[in-house]
Amino acid sequence: MTTAPERLLQAFRQYLGALSEPVPSRFLEGLGEPMQARDLALRTLDCLAHLDRIAASAPPESHGLIRLLADHRDQLVWGQTYTAADFGQHFIDNYGWLELIGTRGHFESEEIAAGFLILGPGVHYPDHHHAAEEIYVPLAGEAEWRKGNGSFLRWQPGEVIHHPSNVSHAMRTGSEPLLALYLWRGGPLAQRSVIAPAETEAF
Repeated sequence: MTTAPERLLQAFRQYLGALSEPVPSRFLEGLGEPMQARDLALRTLDCLAHLDRIAASAPPESHGLIRLLADHRDQLVWGQTYTAADFGQHFIDNYGWLELIGTRGHFESEEIAAGFLILGPGVHYPDHHHAAEEIYVPLAGEAEWRKGNGSFLRWQPGEVIHHPSNVSHAMRTGSEPLLALYLWRGGPLAQRSVIAPAETEAF
């Protein structure tokens, strides 16, 4: 009998493989190989309450993956990097991530980190940067993203957003919550982001 993380990993791989806009191959190296599962203590967060609303508005391409995540939310280990002292209580109540693969995730990897980010409505994730390269793929919901010195832009579900190493980026949601898939490679995979402008580029 497969576990919830195993079913989620299979659906995660299938979704990435079906994207019309391909993810750069260096982010996928090793993703299809067998991975050692970890036995982790479960943790839930307040932001998981948004998953049913997110699933209800999800496009067909991501609905199955999101529904699987929502149905098994209590069998997974959710995390937060920040506290209310960083960005306020509203942010903390509406923010969380699940590391499916990585140095602290359900499946061990020293090469990549991969999982999901939830942001509830009316959340501003301030400009931050980190050494690891990052890919985001919005799965459902509404959000605007800023990279470098650029303006906030709306990205649609299924589009691939790339943040190079140490380039500042930010996100904000409107009236709807956001669920996005993420991939990290290079640099410390569990690094806390630096909430300060790095040397940025306009895109």
